[in-house]
Amino acid sequence: MTLPAQEKSLDKIQHRILYQEAANRIRELIEHGALIAGEKISEKQLCEKFGISRTPLREALKVLTSEGLVEILPNRGARVSRLTLSDVEHTYDVMGALEGLAGETACRHLTDEEFARICDLHRQMLGHYQRKELQAYFEANRQIHECILLASRNAILLEMYNNLSQRIKRIRYTMEMSDAFWRKAVNDHEEMIEALRARDGKRLGAILRGHLGQKIGAVNLAGVVNPD
Repeated sequence: MTLPAQEKSLDKIQHRILYQEAANRIRELIEHGALIAGEKISEKQLCEKFGISRTPLREALKVLTSEGLVEILPNRGARVSRLTLSDVEHTYDVMGALEGLAGETACRHLTDEEFARICDLHRQMLGHYQRKELQAYFEANRQIHECILLASRNAILLEMYNNLSQRIKRIRYTMEMSDAFWRKAVNDHEEMIEALRARDGKRLGAILRGHLGQKIGAVNLAGVVNPD
């Protein structure tokens, strides 16, 4: 039977959504620790869990391989990729450079409305800091950095940053942050606000480059391999 062109097109779209949804589900399992670093991925179990065939599942695994979350081993299937301490440090270095560039360009494009939104998030973040609400603090912090990235108006930079962020999303910030570390992070954000207010891209870029690199001291590196 020959399907009309419109129905053929719909069938392809549905298939595309299927493997993307599978990739999203597996990504969440990795991020939340249900699938741990080095663990072999059972195609049979995931197919049964998601109610899909092996074809979209394998396409999903290819997507996750391109993101650095999964390794496909010849004749041995797939496993969750291992992160080394070097991987984490180098990823933070590159993300810091991208944030620095975003800060420089954001100051050229930032609108008053965008600046007001960042200031509002900053006030929320300070409140969480004062009440020692760590998770809420990090969420407000994340939104501030996201607003600066978006203000850069650089879609390529944003795509690269998000891809790198996916690689280390499984790493969780430890609840045992020192007061000195937390205070320094908040001071950095105060300086970011002043640089944004002055539209000083050079200053903001320098602050952001150093700021992200410091976060390596506040992450939980459980499951990260140190080959040395």
